[in-house]
Amino acid sequence: MKFRVAREVLADTVAWTARSLPPRPSVPVLAGILLEVDGNQLSVSGFDYEVSARAEADVQSTESGRVLVPGRLLAEITRALPPHPVDVTADGPRLAITCGNARFSLPTLPVEDYPSLPSMPSSAGTVDSDVFAEAVGQVAVAAGRDDTLPMLTGVRLEIEGDQITLAATDRYRLAVREFAWRPDTPGLSAAVLVPARTLADAAKTLTSGPEITVSLSSGSSGEGILGLSGKDRQTTTRLLDAEFVKYRAIMPSESASSATLPVGLFTDAAKRVALVAERGTPLRCEFTPGQVTLRAGGTDDEGQAEERCDVEFDGEPLTIGFNPTFLLDGLAAVHTPRARMDFTSPLKPAVLSGVEEPAEGDDAPAPRPGSYRYLIMPVRLPG
Repeated sequence: MKFRVAREVLADTVAWTARSLPPRPSVPVLAGILLEVDGNQLSVSGFDYEVSARAEADVQSTESGRVLVPGRLLAEITRALPPHPVDVTADGPRLAITCGNARFSLPTLPVEDYPSLPSMPSSAGTVDSDVFAEAVGQVAVAAGRDDTLPMLTGVRLEIEGDQITLAATDRYRLAVREFAWRPDTPGLSAAVLVPARTLADAAKTLTSGPEITVSLSSGSSGEGILGLSGKDRQTTTRLLDAEFVKYRAIMPSESASSATLPVGLFTDAAKRVALVAERGTPLRCEFTPGQVTLRAGGTDDEGQAEERCDVEFDGEPLTIGFNPTFLLDGLAAVHTPRARMDFTSPLKPAVLSGVEEPAEGDDAPAPRPGSYRYLIMPVRLPG
């Protein structure tokens, strides 16, 4: 195998593939990146039996072939190369990399022991890459990180016709986002549970093209696999075999009071007050007409903070406590200048959603259509 490629192209392709490599591979070959050259096409692949990643790039090749090399080391080397074309040559048990005056020689891994990457499942449809990346980022923040509870570490992906719904929860908050897409088959219906970390990483890095193709396995071939592909890149992940919570039953259908918040000002105030909140202690929010007072701390042996923020509040005065990190995560995810928070009672979940700016001549804010809802469980306040 022998080829020449632009340094930026090689570094970007290898870095993207290396993101999916396992930190502690079960067998040594899974720490490798597979380089394959066929004609003037370079394919760079990684696989750990759960997640696969494959990126392609155009090269000037004089000899086809395939070689397996230590992945993270290759990524570090290609990132550090000088800005010159890169010559790569496989010679027996070594891989030579030459770029300007720099030269590296890497040992290869036994390519015959490397597992075959799963085939990309059948295409189910396409979605705008920026819409998909935003939606996944908004929802994945609420997924759990405890691998002993796999049903909480995933994002529920539901397809109903031309609508996709994403949902994730860690039992303390629940995030739901709906958006339109373009299914290949009208009336398509499906529901799968995708590992949140894998989905979030893929959605964030498959934005080089205008759209992402979503593929789902069916039948006996490749059962339980989700595939995502964009321009010159594709990834697959094995789906979680777990039952997701019936989240629609958790979402309140009505509220007793609501507040419309200026997201930037409220977020800054919450961050400042939360500085004195000890680990595990709540941020106290006292809503009254026209304002909210944020408090944290309060005992003699810890710091105390208080700040008022102007808000629009409709309902009886309400005092409620939140985990400050969970509240700030939701505020960061709404992606609108103003947000609406709906309350039922101080001990029941509150729902945060984005608010569209009112149209000219309309004084009332409107919830952002069909997009994002973030349910957050309150923390019982002392006293």
